[in-house]
Amino acid sequence: MPAEPSSPPDRPSGWSGLTARAVMLGERIDTAGLERRDALSTAPLSFRVGERGFVAVFRYGVVVLIGLSPIEEDESLRVLQGRAAAAAATREEETARIEPASDGEDRVDPDGTVRVAAPTPDRLLVIADALAKSAALAHAERQVDGVFDAVEPWARELAEGGRTPGGRRAMLKLIGSALLVQHRVSRRVAAAERLDVLWDRPDLDRFYSRLEDEYELVERWEALNRRLALVSETAARFTDLIDTARSLRLEAIIVALILAELAVGLISFAAGAFGH
Repeated sequence: MPAEPSSPPDRPSGWSGLTARAVMLGERIDTAGLERRDALSTAPLSFRVGERGFVAVFRYGVVVLIGLSPIEEDESLRVLQGRAAAAAATREEETARIEPASDGEDRVDPDGTVRVAAPTPDRLLVIADALAKSAALAHAERQVDGVFDAVEPWARELAEGGRTPGGRRAMLKLIGSALLVQHRVSRRVAAAERLDVLWDRPDLDRFYSRLEDEYELVERWEALNRRLALVSETAARFTDLIDTARSLRLEAIIVALILAELAVGLISFAAGAFGH
């Protein structure tokens, strides 16, 4: 939950622009032991770094750095990378520029610039949440693209040659990969869920809705789930085709064995008959 009024004071009205950067470090970040007494929130864990810096750590593998110097960013990423499980082969990133809103209205400009009345902890946390979900969704989208790339050759082979793809084990692994991505998107990232702070701040709820629209969080989340459902259904159909083909082969072998046994019986009968 957000910190009480004892949190560091807001920046003065003359503050300059900030750069926000979300980085996908891995499948999960262990935050145990990172808790601090001056933390701005615990879910996600967020705290100040230096005079201008703000860091939010999301357990589903993303860290958001706002207003840090390059040295502070490198140091923060180095420490948190050691706590990331299943480090991402490719680091997905999402960046945004945060600028003062001269009219005091929190919004997102057409060019993607995020404008806020003041860089308060609550506002920065809302921005961090949207950026983190966008980076995590980009990571999941990349994984789903990989699954589709694996399915395409099998579908082409079936369409062009009428042959069922071989390898039931590979097909089951494909289904497992799709289920893992689906679990990550729906359970861990929870792109459709809102921060606790938004329940008490209707003004920030409107601001978050604008960020949500800017990064198309709900639309991307729903599209991912549809694509994952399609992959699971396609892989299941391929598996059924493989099982059917195996059953037909097994039936053919059984019929051949029965015919062979009949042939041997007829030969034996004929030999016995002619022998008399």
